[in-house]
This record gives sequence, structure tokens and C-alpha cells, in this order.
Amino acid sequence: MLSPLLAPVNDQADFLLLCGDLTDYGLLEEAHILVEELAAAVKIPVVAVLGNHDFESGQQVEVCKILTQAGIKVLDGEAHEVQGTGIAGAKGFSGGFGRGTLGAWGEPATKKYVQEAIDEATKFESALARLRTLQRVAMLHYSPIRGTVEGEPLEIYSYLGNSRLEEPLNRHPVNMVFHGHAHHGALEGRTSGGVPVFNVAMPLLMRSFPNQPPFRVFTLENG
Repeated sequence: MLSPLLAPVNDQADFLLLCGDLTDYGLLEEAHILVEELAAAVKIPVVAVLGNHDFESGQQVEVCKILTQAGIKVLDGEAHEVQGTGIAGAKGFSGGFGRGTLGAWGEPATKKYVQEAIDEATKFESALARLRTLQRVAMLHYSPIRGTVEGEPLEIYSYLGNSRLEEPLNRHPVNMVFHGHAHHGALEGRTSGGVPVFNVAMPLLMRSFPNQPPFRVFTLENG
């Protein structure tokens, strides 16, 4: 049951961010269960992005519609404001980091894969460019940096995020960035420009803070 785990958030935060994998298999039944659980427990605004699990059954559009109808703001390259804080969100994509970032060269399938990463990074930058508030946060499912996937098997680093998502953050700085997906990664890292990045994948939070609810609370400083 998710409700008892999330209920304490109401007294600790002004809004809740969900960084993808909102369902196991992207099924509509799962989406309905999720919104029922959230409605029973969470009374503050909820903002979300989809994750790779939410695409598994090819029903991501319908899943998004169910979430939206329940009052959850789902971001896919958009910016949204909650209580004076601007939030930019996108799913992101995989592809690797630094010199290991996959390039669009060779077979058509490789070029198509890389184009997906480029398209997601473009959506993310579009969202960041729309932020107009003093306090700004960004949310993704995939990681924009290598630092927060460290701890995962080296062989799967390239499937956990890509550096193309970091580039927009260097052009449109935010106070902090949140992502999920890397269940065995590191809790925190920084972009090359010094922006804090936090891995908030629920399995990681539950393992790292076994005596606390599976969410983290952050404070944005005024000024």
C-alpha cells in the first residue's frame, strides 16, 4: 500500500514530485490504482514525469490522461509553477555519459536511438527555457549526469541516462535537479556547472533511509 508511506508528506512539503515509473507495466489498471492511492494520501499538489516502465504496454497516452484527470500535472517538455516555484520536466532518455555518449553514426537503428535522446534533451531544454520564477527545479526520469548512477553495474550506465540532458542545465541553471531510474545509484551528484542533482528512485531511498518514509524533503532558499 502506497498511501501510508506517502501520507506524512502533507505535513512536510508544499508539493510532491514523482520522477517516473509510476506503474510497473504501463497498464491502465495500474494507473487507476496509483491515482486512488495518491488521492487517499496526498493532499498537496503533485507533479510527475513518466518513466520507461510507463511506456511498456504502449498505453502511455492513456496513462497520462488518467493521471491528469486525477489532478496530477504530468510534464513532457513543459514548465509548470507551483506556489512560486517553477518546475521543468521531461522523461529524458538513455545513451551514456561524457566520451561514452552514443553518437548518431552507423546503422539506421543506432541513429534512430540517438535521435530519441536528442529529442528528449530538446524537450527538456524547451521546458527549462520557459521557467520565469526565481526558484527553479528540474525533474527527469533518466539521469543527466554519471555521478548519480555510480553504484550501478558499469555495464548498464549507458541505459540510465545521458549527458545530452546535462547540456541544457548548463544553459538554463536551476536550483536543483531530481531523477529516478537508477535504483542502485548514488543519492547525490552535481552537473559540471555545479547544480545539485538528486537521485530519488524509491528503491534507493528505501534502502538508504530504512527508517523514514520513501521520499526526501528539500528546502529552496529565498533570494
